[in-house]
Amino acid sequence: MPSREFESAAASFTRIGQDAVTHARRVAGNAKARSLRRHSENAELLKSSGRGAKSADPAPGSLRAAAERFRRARGLAVPAVPDPVPSRSQLPADAPRPGDDEEDFSQMRIMKRDR
Repeated sequence: MPSREFESAAASFTRIGQDAVTHARRVAGNAKARSLRRHSENAELLKSSGRGAKSADPAPGSLRAAAERFRRARGLAVPAVPDPVPSRSQLPADAPRPGDDEEDFSQMRIMKRDR
């Protein structure tokens, strides 16, 4: 009889293990499906708001105002939004680049000298 108990315990252990794997696969599949659904919903919301992945403005005025109202209504801090810094291509040609007077070109002479 001890042999039968061992076989019964082994069969039970195998069944429990298979049930656990099946459950884990089901849960993982549901989580993946939910993630994909939310990802597509977020993409649709971005499209409908006029924003996309290529938008240069991180938050248009209407979205920024809604975020500020949300934060104020809940007593949260509202961070100050800095003015956008123009890129180098947007600067006028005669405008000095930021930091021109602070650059040190002494290393340039060392790199270019003949040995």
